[in-house]
Amino acid sequence: MADYQAPLRDIRFTLYEVFDAPALWASLPRLAEHVDPETADAILEEAGKITSAVLAPLNREADEQGCKWVNGEVTTPEGFREAYQTIVDGGWNGLGGNPEFGGMGMPKTLVAQFEEMLQASNMAFGLAPMLTAGACLAVDAHGSQELKEKYLPNMYSGVWSGAMDLTEPHAGTDLGIIRTKAQPNDDGSYDVTGTKIFITWGEHDMAGNIIHLVLAKLPDAPKGPKGISLFLVPKFLVNDDGSLGERNTLSCGSLEKKMGIKASATCVMNFDNAKGWLVGEPNKGLAAMFTMMNYERLGVGIQGIGAAEASLQSAREYALDRIQSRAPTGAQQPEKAADPIIVHPDVRRMLLTMKGYVEGGRAFSTYVAQWLDVAKYADDDARREHAEGMVALLTPVAKAFLTDRGLDACVMGQQVFGGHGYVREWGQEQLVRDVRITQIYEGTNGIQALDLMGRKVVGSKGRLYELFAEDVGAFIEENSSNAALRPYLETLAASLERLSDVTEHVINQAERDPDAVGAASVDYLDLFGLTALGYMWAKIVKAALSRAQGDTSGFYTGKLKSAQFYYDRLLPKTVALAEGLRSGSDSMMALTAEEF
Repeated sequence: MADYQAPLRDIRFTLYEVFDAPALWASLPRLAEHVDPETADAILEEAGKITSAVLAPLNREADEQGCKWVNGEVTTPEGFREAYQTIVDGGWNGLGGNPEFGGMGMPKTLVAQFEEMLQASNMAFGLAPMLTAGACLAVDAHGSQELKEKYLPNMYSGVWSGAMDLTEPHAGTDLGIIRTKAQPNDDGSYDVTGTKIFITWGEHDMAGNIIHLVLAKLPDAPKGPKGISLFLVPKFLVNDDGSLGERNTLSCGSLEKKMGIKASATCVMNFDNAKGWLVGEPNKGLAAMFTMMNYERLGVGIQGIGAAEASLQSAREYALDRIQSRAPTGAQQPEKAADPIIVHPDVRRMLLTMKGYVEGGRAFSTYVAQWLDVAKYADDDARREHAEGMVALLTPVAKAFLTDRGLDACVMGQQVFGGHGYVREWGQEQLVRDVRITQIYEGTNGIQALDLMGRKVVGSKGRLYELFAEDVGAFIEENSSNAALRPYLETLAASLERLSDVTEHVINQAERDPDAVGAASVDYLDLFGLTALGYMWAKIVKAALSRAQGDTSGFYTGKLKSAQFYYDRLLPKTVALAEGLRSGSDSMMALTAEEF
């Protein structure tokens, strides 16, 4: 198995050459004071070293060991505590955090690149800083000044970690039926009681305190999701001087035995009148939690890219080294008993498909991150509102499409290895097991598709979709005079028109058919995702064209050839998806339950 190496050349190409992120940062005054290209480069370089040299070497052994639970205490795999301290010492937990409370204030466009390296190198470990960053975001956005001052500095530093506690044994997607209760006290605190399951890093030995963000209901709460409140519940109570006090009445009841990410602690958490404090307004906890959830959803999409990148690196190295049979065109290395398997068309199909999804996906996550930066830092109201609309539309696509393709890429990488891909020592089977969860947690991909189709597209009567269509259309128009780019633009325009036609068709169907949205949603998200990556590959081609002439490294010419494969073999999948979507819900809903 190849040792994971952070793909810094590709990351810099995406960040600087495809998107010109420094120009974006300079256009946002509140952001420009924190970041410049030199700072960004130093962060990328150090991130590459830590993830490649510290985290990646722990990945396989940690998967073998897993976390251990004894009498409510969780012990992490060997090396995790030391690695976590390295993350703390470097200030990585607060990379995108609010500088007022000790964060570094870096843009999401830069943070997203670190997140990819983190998740690619060791996904189970990477969940801990990822969840802490998300918890910080929710507290910073919705918490009182007192809560922010008391908790954020130690969370940004990583001395304390964060966890999100939503799911209950009977309530996953339907959070409106949770049973966890919060009883108000005279001192402004609340006693939180209930059981939560699937709580990632809810208990561990890496940080001095764990800050849980818990969804619960007040005694007089309305029924359903409008009656949910959000509470900050620390593992150890915090004294007024910031020191740790007595242990709170919460505990880890057990660890889940999982298919993958075995080195992360997935906990059953029991709260027994545990002291907590309200975050945000009463009965508006779901909106506050979604501040964290939406952050995590892009982060989960990035996990998909990271796992796919790790799979591609290993499969590429194996395909260059493993010899089996001769090339269809004749011996390529006649001095050897056989040729490397990279000569075979089917192996190339898999590697190029992986490359198309990884590099296109990296560009797409950066594209979404750009809109997040504008939404957060723009001073112009219209510009900010436009960006918020784009983020709302694109977040479910980033989460679901990138993780679906992440699993595809990990399975393809395993297939390149043949029988060795099924054997643990090569690492490919772990990638398949680990990435599988990304399609399930933070809202299953089916739920993401319903959110995109139902809330964002049909719910806005196509208004949010038009933001994306106009952005792609503007790119096509602005570059129409570029003769070398024109063939890509023509194909992209056809794909966009196909997506727009289907969008209008489903919106019209939904007016008379209550099943239309559910029947269309997953295929629609795939159609959207393939078109969006087609847009990204057009941007990649534009960036590479001017540098491909005389490119002796093969970097830029390789981009152009990879783009051609995406346009020839992957983007045409939109035709079949569109045809299926136009058929409506009839055949899907025709069978009775008994006929199944």
